[in-house]
Amino acid sequence: MARDTGFPRADAENDFLRARRGQVLSRLAAWLRREPDDVNIMLPFDEVVAALGRAGERRLGLQVIRLDSIVGSVDRTRDFDRRFRPTSIRVRERWQRLALAQRRGESVPPIEVYRIGELHFVQDGHHRVSVAHALGQETIEAYVTQVRTRISADGIRYRGDLIVKDHRRLFLERVPLTGQARASVLVTDPADYAHLGEHVEAWGFRLMQDEGEFCDRAAVARRWYTEEYEPVVRMLRQADLVGRRTETEAYLWVAGERYRLIRTHRWDDEVIAAVRERGRRPQ
Repeated sequence: MARDTGFPRADAENDFLRARRGQVLSRLAAWLRREPDDVNIMLPFDEVVAALGRAGERRLGLQVIRLDSIVGSVDRTRDFDRRFRPTSIRVRERWQRLALAQRRGESVPPIEVYRIGELHFVQDGHHRVSVAHALGQETIEAYVTQVRTRISADGIRYRGDLIVKDHRRLFLERVPLTGQARASVLVTDPADYAHLGEHVEAWGFRLMQDEGEFCDRAAVARRWYTEEYEPVVRMLRQADLVGRRTETEAYLWVAGERYRLIRTHRWDDEVIAAVRERGRRPQ
């Protein structure tokens, strides 16, 4: 929280020093806890949009937004950390001018942000956000532009999460699931999305060979989920073969074991029994 000695210029200088000290201590704490390297790094807007897939945008105008919803930047990711504390002294002069202006009660213009889901990314006003945090504010005025993306931003916390999102976006382009099917097919290892995409495409090829008719990607995705994925997941749950993995990860594991052990693409009680007896149960 901001401290007031009655001397605005000195207080503004102390605000900056306190913010810098907080940033250094935060880095040290993350290192001691062996947290990921990106835990204190703000999210880069362009990388988030690339991972999620841009679908359009629209201006929403002036709004009041929560400071804790601002998690990234368009072009200043090196100057401030995830909580917009300065990462060096090179921003000090401008930062202290803004802090002094706010302490004197002077008017400060709204910032400009992009909104993706519930997250905000600063286009203009990084120093104003940093000062607002340092002074203990909870909200700030902003001109908001909403960016629509092909997949949801839910679950994004750190930069490393973008890898999973990017692979999921590519998987859903290959296997365009919708509704509940789209929400329920989840893996934690990004590479598994590529393996699953290949698996579904191979399943669709066998389907078309068997029926002698062409199916587009949407039809293959829909039929794979209802005719293959859902019945198998039910069998896995009944056989207690899911373990601590997601249902999709259990499905991928047992599908691979099925063919490795008994060279078949069918599903029945015999297959489950063979996998359970000869395979390693997923944990």
